[in-house]
Amino acid sequence: MTDDATPASSDTPAPPDGDDHTRRAVADQPEPRSPWDYPRHWIADVLASDGGVVHLRPIVPDDADRIVEFHSTLSERTRYMRYFGPTPTLPPREVARMTTVDHQQRVAIVAELGGEIIAVGIYEGLGFDGKPESAEVAFVVADRHQGRGLGPILLEHLAGAAAENGFTRFEAEVLSENPNMVAVFRDAGYQLARSFDGSTVHVEFLIDPTEALLSVRNARERASEARSVANLLRPTSVAVIGASTDPSKVGNALLANIIAGGFTGPVFPVNGPARVEEEQPEPGRRGLGHESTPARRRTRERPPSVRGIRAYETVRDIPDPVDLAVVAVPAARVDDVLDDCLVKGVRTLVVVSSGFGDSGEEEGLENERRLVAQVREHGMRLVGPNALGVANNDPTVALNATLAPRIPAAGRVGFFCQSGALGIAILDTAARRQIGLSTFASAGNRADVSGNDLLQYWDTDATTDVILLYLESFGNPRKFSRISRRVSRSKPIIAVKSGRGAMTPVRAARSAASLDDQIARMMLEQAGVIQVDTIPELFDCAALFAYQPLPRGPRVRIIGNSSVLGSLAADTARNGGLEVVDTVDLGAGASEEEFESTVSAAMADPGVDGIIVVFVPPVAVGADWHARALMAAANTPDADGDKPIVTTFLAVDGIPPGLTRPGPGGMPTKGSIPSYGSPERAAASLARAWQYARWRLRPESVVHRPEGTDPEAARMFVREALAGDGLSDRAGERLLGHVESAKLLRWYGIDVVPFREVTTMHEASAAARQLGLPVAVKATSDKWRGRLDREGARLDLPDATTVVTAFAELTELTGDRVLHVQKMAPKGVGTVIRVRDDPSFGSVMSFGLSGRTFDLLGDHGYRAVPLSELDARELIEEPRSAPLLSGYRGEEPADKEALADLLLRISTLVDDIPEVREVVCDPILASVDGAAVLNARIRVGPVPDRRDTGPRRLG
Repeated sequence: MTDDATPASSDTPAPPDGDDHTRRAVADQPEPRSPWDYPRHWIADVLASDGGVVHLRPIVPDDADRIVEFHSTLSERTRYMRYFGPTPTLPPREVARMTTVDHQQRVAIVAELGGEIIAVGIYEGLGFDGKPESAEVAFVVADRHQGRGLGPILLEHLAGAAAENGFTRFEAEVLSENPNMVAVFRDAGYQLARSFDGSTVHVEFLIDPTEALLSVRNARERASEARSVANLLRPTSVAVIGASTDPSKVGNALLANIIAGGFTGPVFPVNGPARVEEEQPEPGRRGLGHESTPARRRTRERPPSVRGIRAYETVRDIPDPVDLAVVAVPAARVDDVLDDCLVKGVRTLVVVSSGFGDSGEEEGLENERRLVAQVREHGMRLVGPNALGVANNDPTVALNATLAPRIPAAGRVGFFCQSGALGIAILDTAARRQIGLSTFASAGNRADVSGNDLLQYWDTDATTDVILLYLESFGNPRKFSRISRRVSRSKPIIAVKSGRGAMTPVRAARSAASLDDQIARMMLEQAGVIQVDTIPELFDCAALFAYQPLPRGPRVRIIGNSSVLGSLAADTARNGGLEVVDTVDLGAGASEEEFESTVSAAMADPGVDGIIVVFVPPVAVGADWHARALMAAANTPDADGDKPIVTTFLAVDGIPPGLTRPGPGGMPTKGSIPSYGSPERAAASLARAWQYARWRLRPESVVHRPEGTDPEAARMFVREALAGDGLSDRAGERLLGHVESAKLLRWYGIDVVPFREVTTMHEASAAARQLGLPVAVKATSDKWRGRLDREGARLDLPDATTVVTAFAELTELTGDRVLHVQKMAPKGVGTVIRVRDDPSFGSVMSFGLSGRTFDLLGDHGYRAVPLSELDARELIEEPRSAPLLSGYRGEEPADKEALADLLLRISTLVDDIPEVREVVCDPILASVDGAAVLNARIRVGPVPDRRDTGPRRLG
């Protein structure tokens, strides 16, 4: 296999199944699967390094003929590298062996494009060599697809399948003259052990996902997704399919906007057959005893051009290549259009047509799924359906493939939204407020391209400094959290999270359950995302972030000619976390010189980090002088570094002409001063800028694995638990017992305070002696655990007599047949840690004080998994009741480091084993001696969504 080499070479290890290899029997392997019985989650659509889509799936016996055809297309060198010899044809026996696997000891995965096999990867267990945890791996890529990163992708997915089947190590034999193959393994992040034997190199490596491995995977994912979006936003040619001559039609509007926008490449209208037959009713009478006159058919000629540009019957008829096709035909005709685009080799699609998943009908949803499957099968990406379109203001592209009659001029803000209708209004607002855009995308039903893809693109886009998101749901929440944490380090992300209330009923029904606003706020804050509640607030922040520097600290000076407005700004600033160092009231008669000198003094003062200027013009007096004063003061040579300035200038929203530092085309650039309609909005925007700046000043805390964990043993235990009896009422899920839960936690270095489950007085007495007195006897049913009156437990029992008495009392009181006898833990503050799989944001960890009162008040902090050390410490301080852990009213402070370590271990468990659906540790007694877990329950089940939990794949 060659991946990142030139097409003339082939980076392929020797096959574990070639003719020159001895056939060996494998002992002690699991009962084999049928060749057609493979895990369905191994099927995946993935992105190659050039941004094109490739389909992966396990091989089946029906692939025999296609494997022979694939082999025949390989060059002699590629075959030599793969089979260590010429091998012009594959013997039938070898073909049968390659295509008939058990998906356990032997796994093969094929990569397809347009139904054609373009790469094959395979591993075979080495149990016959006395290596039950090792497998030999090999893969080969068709010559014309080498250099697209398919080798590392196959390696990722084979390693994922091998890990599921209990393998921990891969081996490979590589020809010495094929160094590129060794580079594939090394560059993937694996730590290689190599040995040489004449003409071959033997390579071994562990396949466990290390931090280095995940870092490489994420970097490659970022590059391929950014490239796929670049293919969409930077096309060299565009076809508009459904380009009607009727100005009232959508296709006509799209074509008009592309032309008016000055697109720098060729535009091809496509408007159907040259002759169209249609029915035209004859004029006639309808009435009692009469039938209508039959309609007559007429032939309509297709116009040879649309808006003066030659039109084509289908996209296949266009003589030149087409990068982007914008589709505006009825949903029923999209299938035919798609077939034409696939034949033509179109790279990206924007489908503005509605009538798919947005219809709410099952047929529409099924059509949308089929559309996405067909698009990806042929290597394309899709925006939509039901999309507003895409735009790129880069003058070398100048693309406005949207239905918006007005888009903002060029700027440095990237904007993504889902709703098409809302997108038109938002674009108009941005234009009126002088917010220049670099790029724009409306994803509509978001069947393929999503906000995560755009974030990957904007992360590396040199023309984008600020990112705006209008979100109705998070799509792939784990991935959103991971990407936004990284992007926010260099570029501010401002998001409106609308929630289900802003969705159409159909989209709300399709989306995952809505995340509580408090949780969403904490999740976004963890990722460094600036969350706002309304569209005006979105653009309030955008104006500041796009044109002014971030504040270095929270200290702000308020300057103005109205004490009332100054007071309003001060109150809002303090509520937002700013420190108002002073408020300067210059009075209604303040002159231009006074304004300039006062603002200049604030710019030069090292004790001021930001400035709010509130201005009410005197009656019948022009205000141009005020703008001159502000701009002069902002550029004073005595300034103590860059400082943000916001103002209320004549109650104008946006960038007034007098406060604009013009760039190309007269649009505002860095240094322009944003104006707000009220002092509260100006202060709130500056407060959000400081909150974001403070987040960026935090040390970057990476996710580390705690010592003393055994993920393989834990993973095997969970799989055995799922395969056993005792499934709960949830589909395929199982609630582990107290003993099982404690056992699973122990593999992650978490010890539940020792306890015994007892059913008789004798067992209770024996358990107390084994554990060591004093002990507690506790009910086990949820009804009696955690009660404020503690009626479900008897504590500090000093001897066997009190233990037996407590057992008898609790058995009679609660009706529980099984009770717990537990060793007493040091007294402390009761806390609780929970992890639940939230459909809106993935695995969410919460922390708070234990008890129904705190649950009722909702006094918990939330973070997305996985947690960094900094995340864990901040989570402990998040609840309003957190001061109780810090030595409240003379109490000894709890060991917060022990709590943080506990949070990190539970986070690692959930991140390692996605089958862990829920964890509840309640209560945890936090004291000066540490954190003692008294009770834990864990729910396990099938992974509902494997996105971002294993090898790279598209959602």
